[in-house]
Amino acid sequence: MSFFKSVLSTITALFIFCLLFFIVFIPAMIGVIAALGSEEMPVVDENSVLYINLSGMVSERVAEDPFAELFPDEGDTQLPLLKTLASIEAAKYDSNIEGIYMEHGYISGGYAALDEIRLALEDFKSSGKFVYSYGEFISEGNYYVASVADEIILNPIGTLEFNGLNASVTFFKGLFEKLDIEAQIFRVGTYKSAVEPYFRKDMSEANKEQMTSFVNDIYDNILKNISTSRNIELNRLRDISDQMLVRKAEDAAEFGLITKVAYENQVKDMIKTRMDLASDDKIKFINLRNYMKTVDSDYSSNKVAVIVADGEIVSGNGDLETVGSEKFMKAIRAARESKRVKAVVIRINSPGGSMVASDVMWNEIMLTKKEKPVIASMSNMAASGGYYMAMPCDTIVAQPMTITGSIGIFGMIPNLGGFLENKLGITNDGVSTGQFSDLYRVSSALNPQEKAIIQTSVERGYETFTSKAAEGRGMTQDAIKEIASGRVWTGSQAKERGLVDILGTYNDAVQLAASKAGIADDYAVKYYPQLKSKWEEIFSSVLEETETRIFHANYGEMAKYIDAIKELEKYQGVQARMPFEVEIR
Repeated sequence: MSFFKSVLSTITALFIFCLLFFIVFIPAMIGVIAALGSEEMPVVDENSVLYINLSGMVSERVAEDPFAELFPDEGDTQLPLLKTLASIEAAKYDSNIEGIYMEHGYISGGYAALDEIRLALEDFKSSGKFVYSYGEFISEGNYYVASVADEIILNPIGTLEFNGLNASVTFFKGLFEKLDIEAQIFRVGTYKSAVEPYFRKDMSEANKEQMTSFVNDIYDNILKNISTSRNIELNRLRDISDQMLVRKAEDAAEFGLITKVAYENQVKDMIKTRMDLASDDKIKFINLRNYMKTVDSDYSSNKVAVIVADGEIVSGNGDLETVGSEKFMKAIRAARESKRVKAVVIRINSPGGSMVASDVMWNEIMLTKKEKPVIASMSNMAASGGYYMAMPCDTIVAQPMTITGSIGIFGMIPNLGGFLENKLGITNDGVSTGQFSDLYRVSSALNPQEKAIIQTSVERGYETFTSKAAEGRGMTQDAIKEIASGRVWTGSQAKERGLVDILGTYNDAVQLAASKAGIADDYAVKYYPQLKSKWEEIFSSVLEETETRIFHANYGEMAKYIDAIKELEKYQGVQARMPFEVEIR
């Protein structure tokens, strides 16, 4: 009887699902098709205010969300950095835009990217237009951007986070011990700490030294800039942060970090007063997503190609979150062969990855610089393999808070023999034609001779890395090795040591490229590689979002740790990458 009940309930559920599918999903899809087929350009009315929701993950480029118009209240999960910068610059000169109203959610992104947004807002203000900022909770990163605003308003029972930065690393040695997994490590460089999580339970002294150095340098830059914007003495600002003196909204106002404690409706009243509007008038807001659609690149037959390398470096085409060497090669070749492209900017936001893939891209950059100026623009991170891409460029432009350097490589082969036999009851045996035919096995430990072969390969890779870095920077290899050894630097520290040429923004890099090509007065930007079409994005985003939600629903807080272990699958061959999962917040 229970069997038939189960069958009946299953049939009923399927019927309801199909009914809902045709009632809800099909009309929605028709709406999407209609919207995509007859998309109208948003209109910017006179006396408008650009609304920026400062939340979500900051990414260099983001494909347009085809469902954004259907679900406008869902909020933005990704903030496209390059389009945001272009939009703020356009708004500066747009006579219909009176000011910017910035509301804070939680922004997730490196401080170099946040600094780019902050500088763009500062430049916007130079036109005489206003910037107002409001939040119920304002994180440390959000506040750094907000600190440049004319008015910073915090909800009366809201919170402003201002207690300094913390950098943490997650370690897996204890887990490996419980599972009888041995991490067999091969590396070069005192500071090459990318594999520490697999053979240590805490940071080495060398790693603590470098992390302390670059985190403090980043925070020094943050405090200096806030000090200038808020007119608060630097040492006083440092005391407020170190002692966490801001613990409620009134504290933030008392110490001058914000201008007012108020509710959102009161903030809008303030904006109306600034714009000479009556109390019953409505403010004409245009959100950032729509305003981006109105911002067109200037037309010119002269192009500066911007090739965006955002994510870990892998061989092949890669995916949405990685830099595939094959896709990169196609992009830079297209830019090199185009008669309209006069200069190239490599925009790098990468912790590194496969050394082979990095070297393949290095070669394409070398070929391109023989024909056209090539400028490197570093975003949040251009470390290890990311620096490998930058070092052949004519000029390297970094933000002061960029994380770069980490010139060093490593390899790792896990020994899963104990795990397979002791935990799963699986054993392995076989035959080989040669002494080293099964060199890269994971079913048992490597012997000393096998380890020596792999270590020699890693050391040879380090010599290649440092020699090419020396060539690119016009330094001796010994001089490069003194600042290499896997050590991570901030952009400002790297400039002091000759690893970076100029401290500046993305726009500075683009203008420099145009200037070197002799087209500074007449050029437009063209981005590579081409983003997915809207229909490709529809189906890929639905599948990825569904997979992600199921994964996080199943594993909860453990999801990020399982993700970290899954990353090991990408460690194919010798790696040139940053310390694993350094989280600065």
